[in-house]
Amino acid sequence: MIHHHRIQFPPRQEHQLAQDEAYFHIIEDGEKRRLRFHDYEEIYKRPGLYEQLFYERLKCTSPLKVCSLLEQSLRSEWLGMSELRVLDLGAGNGMMAGEMQRHGVSRIVGVDIIEEARQAAFRDRPTVYDDYIIADFTALGEQQSEALKEWTFDCLVSVAALGFGDIPPKAFVQGLQFISAGGWVAFNIKETFLERTDYSGFSKFVRELIFSKHLQVYHLERYTHRLSMEGVPLKYFALVARLVEPVPVDFPTD
Repeated sequence: MIHHHRIQFPPRQEHQLAQDEAYFHIIEDGEKRRLRFHDYEEIYKRPGLYEQLFYERLKCTSPLKVCSLLEQSLRSEWLGMSELRVLDLGAGNGMMAGEMQRHGVSRIVGVDIIEEARQAAFRDRPTVYDDYIIADFTALGEQQSEALKEWTFDCLVSVAALGFGDIPPKAFVQGLQFISAGGWVAFNIKETFLERTDYSGFSKFVRELIFSKHLQVYHLERYTHRLSMEGVPLKYFALVARLVEPVPVDFPTD
């Protein structure tokens, strides 16, 4: 069943907000409620709202873009998607995992920090994940860590989840600990995070990681992640790399 919600964007003069502060209104039972774009707990509780907001209204392309570039990179090494064992970090309600499944991936484990994400994923895409773990990767427990190691992942993906505090650098480095040598890494980031004029902790971290000895970059492409509320394209970079050697758990993250 397709759910459609009544959503309204704020007046244009209120649009000049940081990307992680943007908000919209949802009309429910005759009442208007304000939600930020990053209020994922509330968005995931409403079937179809995430897709309606980001994919129908704002034309998000990132799962398809990152997945396609990963497939191209694998093909260049005569490898296929079906052999991957994927850790989906910041999995949300499974949009990226659904795209990867369509590309032939058969082993996917999701990780997120909020229970509402897992509930939404199993509600909307019950056949996509082999497992879905709620965990804080900045303070991962030993039992959770051992359970993740048993999957022997050879690919980490993270889409629309990096750089706004959703997944801190420390958590991303922890995720890399579960990827076997020679494994793959695919993610996207806002274009400004690669500019040397951006001195934020995340920006410095991701530049150091991308150009470190640990990763071999296969593909780095600037593309339109989605539209802003004004219809302006928001530019991101999609990156696919191979893990040449393990990233140390104490890799600088600030």
